[in-house]
Amino acid sequence: MYDDDELEAIQSAGEDWESETLEPVLDRFGERKDRFATISNLEVDRLYTPNDVADIDFLEDLGFPGEEPYTRGPYPTMYRGRTWTMRQFAGFGTVEETNERFHYLIGEGQTGLSTAFDMPTLMGLDSDDPMSDGEVGKEGVAVDTLRDMEVLFDGIDIGDVSTSFTINPSAPVIYAMYVALADQQDVPREQIRGTLQNDMFKEFIAQKEWVIPPEPALKLVTDVVEFSTEETPKFHPISVSGYHIREAGSTAIQELAFTLADGFGYVEDAVERGLEVDEFAPRLSFFFNCHNSFFEEIAKFRAARRIYARVMDEWYDAEHAESKRLKFHTQTAGQSLTAQQPINNVARVTIQALAGVLGGTQSLHTNSFDEALALPSEKAVRVALRTQQIIAEESGAADIVDPLGGSFAVESLTNEIEQEAMAYIEEIREMGDGSVRDGILNGIDDGYFLREIQEASYEYQERVERGEEIVVGVNKFTIDEDTSPDVLHVGETAQETQLERLERTKAERDEEAVTAALESVQSAIENDENTIPAIVEAVKAYATMGEIMQVFEDHYGAYTEQIGLA
Repeated sequence: MYDDDELEAIQSAGEDWESETLEPVLDRFGERKDRFATISNLEVDRLYTPNDVADIDFLEDLGFPGEEPYTRGPYPTMYRGRTWTMRQFAGFGTVEETNERFHYLIGEGQTGLSTAFDMPTLMGLDSDDPMSDGEVGKEGVAVDTLRDMEVLFDGIDIGDVSTSFTINPSAPVIYAMYVALADQQDVPREQIRGTLQNDMFKEFIAQKEWVIPPEPALKLVTDVVEFSTEETPKFHPISVSGYHIREAGSTAIQELAFTLADGFGYVEDAVERGLEVDEFAPRLSFFFNCHNSFFEEIAKFRAARRIYARVMDEWYDAEHAESKRLKFHTQTAGQSLTAQQPINNVARVTIQALAGVLGGTQSLHTNSFDEALALPSEKAVRVALRTQQIIAEESGAADIVDPLGGSFAVESLTNEIEQEAMAYIEEIREMGDGSVRDGILNGIDDGYFLREIQEASYEYQERVERGEEIVVGVNKFTIDEDTSPDVLHVGETAQETQLERLERTKAERDEEAVTAALESVQSAIENDENTIPAIVEAVKAYATMGEIMQVFEDHYGAYTEQIGLA
C-alpha cells in the first residue's frame, strides 16, 4: 500500500523517533511490563507502522466487504443493512419454563431463539434413564420426545423464527423432531430456518460428549447435511464450533485452526458422499468464542474469513460466492467469567461483544454476568441482551463497515494469525496424507488435539498464577466482601414434571408403530442409507430420544467402552 521510498522514509523516521523521543522516556519511566502479549500469548509490538503491513496487497488480501476474500466482511453493507442476530441462549428446567423464556426474549426484542439442552438430552439419554437422575433440566431443557418439542414451541410459529439447537451426539434426533414439528404446523420444510450444532469433531477434540465412535458419528453428521440440502435448504445443518475448543483452554489461533480444519473435514466427507460442494457449502456455519484480547479477537475473525475463502476455492473448487463466504455466530467467553465480583462480568462481556461486532459476526450471544454461579437469572439475561442493543443502537459501532480495516496493528495481527492458523491446518492435512478429514480422525485417535489444548491451557494458567496475566477480582483488585448476586435455581420439581410427561407419552403412543419405526432406523443403518428419514418417522411415532440413540449404540458400540472409559 506504500511504495519503497515511502516505506524507507517511514522506517528512518521511526528510528529517529525511537532514539530521540522514545528512549529518554523509557530510560526515565520504563513500561508497565517487560513483555506485552495477548491472552493467547501472541506478543504484540509497542507500535505498528506501514512497514508492518508492507506485504499486504489491498485488493488481494483485503478487498471490499461482500467480495473475496471477505476479510472486511461477508456482506457489502454489513450492519448498515441490518444488525446482527441477537440470539440469546435459553433453556432450563421444563419445556414449559423454557417456552415462557422464549416468549419473554421475543417480547424483549430478541431476533432469534437459541436452545440449551440438559445433559441427558445432550448425551442421548431419556429422563427416566438411571444415569439421568439428578440431571434432568439442570443445565438446560429436557427433551425426550416430540411431545416435549410441541410444548417447547407452543404459541411460536416456527416458520417465523430462526432457531439454533446446541446439541451434538443426539443432534439428528432433535433435528428430526423440528422437521416433524414443521410438518405438524403445516410449515413447508423448505421454509424452516435455524442452525443445528451437529459438530462431532469438536466433541472428540474438546467437549467430550459422544455416544458412538468418531467415524460413524461423522456418518450421522453427513446424513443431516445430505437430508437438509434436499429438504430444509434454509436450515444450517452444522455449526462448526470453535467455542468449546476455546473453552477447553486453547489459544485463539488453535481455536481458529482446529475449527476451520473441522469444517474442511466435513466438506471432504460430504463431497465423498457425492454432494456437490456448491450444493451444501453455502449453508455451513461456524461458531466462535470471543475472549478478552480485543484486537486479537477482531483479527481472528478477519483471518477466518480470508482463510476460508481461499481454501474453499483452491482446495475444494468452490465456485459460488456463498460457498466461500464464511458466516459465523459468536458467543462471549464463558471461561472468562468470574464468580468473584460477578458484576465485573458485565464489563468483560461488553468488551467481548464489541470485538465480535467489529470483527463482523452474523449473530451474537452475550453471556449473563451471573453464569459463573448458576443458570442466568431473568435480570442478568436482560442486561446481557441490552448490552447488544446498546452497542447496536448507541455506540456507532454498527455504522461503519470494518471500521478497523487498514489499522496497521489489526492488519498485522490478522496476517500473523492467518499464517499461524494455516500452519496448523497444513499439519493436520499432512497427518491425513492430504486429507484434512483423515488428519482429524487420526489426530483424535492419537491424542494430538488433546495435547495441544492441554499445553496451551497449562501455560495460560501458569501466567495467571505468576501474576503475568491479570484477572481483575481474582489475582488483583480482590475484595473480601460478599458480592454474590441472587441466582436462578431450577426447582426440584423439574425432573418430576418431565418424568410424568414421558410416562404419559409412552402410555398413549402406539407401541407397534414405535417398534416398526425403530426397526426402520436399524434397517437404514445396516443398509448404509441416510438415516434421517427413518428418524423423522420414529419421532413422529413418539419414539424417545434414548430409544433412537440406543439403536445406533447397539450397532456401532459405545465409544466410551471402546476407549476404556466406561
